[in-house]
Amino acid sequence: MQHNSDSFHTKPDELPFIAPCKQLNLSDPLHWLQLGWQDFKSAPRQSLIYGLVATIVAYLIAWLGYQFGSLPFLLTLGAVVMFLGPVLAVGLYSISRQLQHGKVPVLGYCLKQGKRHLSNELVFAIMLMVVFLVWARAASVVHIFFPEQAGVGINDYAIYLLVGTSVGAIFSILVFAASAFSLPMFMDKKADTITAVLSSINAVLKNKRVLLLWALLILLGMMISMLTLFVALMVILPVIGYATWHGYRETIMAQQWPSHDDME
Repeated sequence: MQHNSDSFHTKPDELPFIAPCKQLNLSDPLHWLQLGWQDFKSAPRQSLIYGLVATIVAYLIAWLGYQFGSLPFLLTLGAVVMFLGPVLAVGLYSISRQLQHGKVPVLGYCLKQGKRHLSNELVFAIMLMVVFLVWARAASVVHIFFPEQAGVGINDYAIYLLVGTSVGAIFSILVFAASAFSLPMFMDKKADTITAVLSSINAVLKNKRVLLLWALLILLGMMISMLTLFVALMVILPVIGYATWHGYRETIMAQQWPSHDDME
């Protein structure tokens, strides 16, 4: 396992605006998953507890969406998910961080870290909610391309699908780039949310092929979870969370930022 050296730090007013990143190899995402699986095996009880909570939340969201499927409710539900996601993710990063320091992971400590980073998590969640709302608005505008007259051909539907898919892809890429490594960075380092988000976007832009593969692996994991009615989510989500932590450690060169000293 590779670790970033924390042997020196730069004064806060001399820190760069964006953390530099390494050039990744196409095989790195598979290596992250391997490290994530190792963390899962090192903390199976804690991992399964997190996975079970996530599975229950997934069932609850699916049930609420089915029962109250109006657009305003779905937008509200999406906003809630945007906030809960970062909170749950920080706990998984905390488990990997504790293992990295040779400690037995304690769930109470994960909750403590989540509380400590609540302000950063809230700022990040608000950013995602803004993107989500703009996305929802853009999706409603795309409906102007939907052919409503009778006797339309396949080409008319193709235009609607092409525009809708393109708009969705743009917002998906934006959300992924902003969240790929930002959460583990501000959990690990004393960095503000904006710096963490921009550092994540920078790393994605400079490693497009590798991070595209990583995004596809995450998508594959979520598809498997849905095909198993979210049962597989109990294992897949913790492994992806741990793998994301290791991806951050091996990608973002954040040595200049001071670490949180609670693990010393």
